[in-house]
Amino acid sequence: MCVPTYNERENVEALVRRLLEVLDEASIDGHVLVIDDGSPDGTGQIADALAAETARVEVIHRPGKSGIGPAYRAGFRHALAHGADRIVEMDCDFSHDPADVPRLIAAADNADLVLGSRYARGGRVDDWGVVRRGISRGGSLYAKTVLGVPVHDLTGGFKCFRREVLEAIPLDEVSSAGYVFQIEMTYRALLQGFRVVEVPITFTDRTRGASKMSRGIVLEAAVHVPRLKRQLGPRRRR
Repeated sequence: MCVPTYNERENVEALVRRLLEVLDEASIDGHVLVIDDGSPDGTGQIADALAAETARVEVIHRPGKSGIGPAYRAGFRHALAHGADRIVEMDCDFSHDPADVPRLIAAADNADLVLGSRYARGGRVDDWGVVRRGISRGGSLYAKTVLGVPVHDLTGGFKCFRREVLEAIPLDEVSSAGYVFQIEMTYRALLQGFRVVEVPITFTDRTRGASKMSRGIVLEAAVHVPRLKRQLGPRRRR
């Protein structure tokens, strides 16, 4: 379980403890890896205290906030180096329900990459206003159209990778820093010929802490998606 954090002191302990409970209830041999980008609010220290309680929690401390993409790449490398067969990524703010984790892991028995999807049949978003819904759904539709892929929720950040996918993707070449990282990873998996499936989830907006969404993140996606199409493109399919 890779969980990137920046100023999540209000959420990190509750999320990690709930994840461990869910893994135990489902009899899943899993660990939680917190990747903290130098949070000034003490998130990293809270995570360290949890790691001191159990070897099932580990923490990577990065020097500063440099985007969700670099944080996940660091977490993926750590997970692969320590023998993980399934690598799950999710947000720290409970917008992704920990109870859905076993469903994503189970779906990976018959798929290479499983997306927790807000926009597949049966998925939904709670507690967002019209503007935020429009930006999110419009961004996924825009990326789907430009890249020409059959995925409804390209911008979501709740996923389960089989290790073979992350081994096949050259992580050093993944250039996205913001949330377009999610689009790029799924696109690269599809171009490599991996089977990608969507599992419907309910996404719930955070109730504690501040959202990391910004205008710059939206602009990055608008510019970077066509660039992905040009640089990677179908010619690299195997």
